Amino acid sequence: MSTDAIVVLKEDHKEMRRLFRAFQDAQEGPASQRQKLVGQILEALTVHTYLENEVMYPEVRKLLPDLEDDILESYEEHHVADLLCAELAAMDADDDHFNAKTTVLIENVEHHVEEEEQEWFPKVREALGRKQLQEIGERMIALRPDAPRSPTAPKAIKKALDAVTA
Repeated sequence: MSTDAIVVLKEDHKEMRRLFRAFQDAQEGPASQRQKLVGQILEALTVHTYLENEVMYPEVRKLLPDLEDDILESYEEHHVADLLCAELAAMDADDDHFNAKTTVLIENVEHHVEEEEQEWFPKVREALGRKQLQEIGERMIALRPDAPRSPTAPKAIKKALDAVTA
């Protein structure tokens, strides 16, 4: 497995897309299946967002100040996703709004991923050397086992509150 930070994040994106497709295919299926899939989506997004917010974004912000506006926009997009994730974590799949809220979350995340992969990652790759991207990736990989797994975990809630008050 590559330790390149961008490769690590793209692998997360690939897994999220797989989960999104599975949810979309299951929208008319049993509530228990949708609940399980959304639980997997929330976990994947919570871990991914945590790694970006704790390692990737601060490091790139420090090394590449010209990208600060992009990073601040990414933090805000994460904040919107965090709010939707917290709401979904408290919902039951039988709720009338469950599928719609999940669809909005998916659309927001897909937009964010598209911007990262098409616009932001190429700028970061061009500006940072291979060694720097590997060091950042190694830090994310090392932090992954301790990352919050739920949007309602204390670490995740604290990060969301910190983002609002920042």
